[in-house]
Amino acid sequence: MTVLEDRIEMADADANTRHLDEWFERLERMPVPEGFRVEIVGGNVHMTPQRATHWGIIRRIVRALEDKFGRDVQAFSDVRIDFPGYQNGFCPDVAMLKESAKTDNNGRWRYQDVEFVAEVISQGTAANDYGPKKTAYAIAEVPLYIVADPYQGRCFVYTDPKDGDYENRTPVDFGTDIDLTGTVVDLILKTDRFPRD
Repeated sequence: MTVLEDRIEMADADANTRHLDEWFERLERMPVPEGFRVEIVGGNVHMTPQRATHWGIIRRIVRALEDKFGRDVQAFSDVRIDFPGYQNGFCPDVAMLKESAKTDNNGRWRYQDVEFVAEVISQGTAANDYGPKKTAYAIAEVPLYIVADPYQGRCFVYTDPKDGDYENRTPVDFGTDIDLTGTVVDLILKTDRFPRD
């Protein structure tokens, strides 16, 4: 990459962030119903109601991370992180950052520090989790991405990001332990108590 290409890419990223900031500022002023998650995927605003099933899976994943790394693990739910691509202001269901991660000058987490993401499928936005969000996570080189699908009763584990996709996709039925040893989280994730829809 040349210096000129690098500067153009940085200017595009800055413009993209400004647009996302404007959108989120507008959304904060809108009467978004309580219990809804709002994020921007490819410039489109998505509002998804949070269900007990959804939260039950998120909670079990976060607890597994806390059991492994302690209560101070840099793991969040529904916190905005801007990812590569056109206006991608995601609020992952679970995001774990490097221990050394720090917020930027605007108080936001950087996608470059994300080591693990888990998304729990909602009917209205499932296509995002399997499509553009998976692509953005792969472009960002997030080493481990898990999609938990309570409608299918199955998780999909994506590893080894390369050229905007994941080289490995492993389906695991609910009730089966997910062996994540050897990954950035280095644990066994139990799914026997993941609720289903």
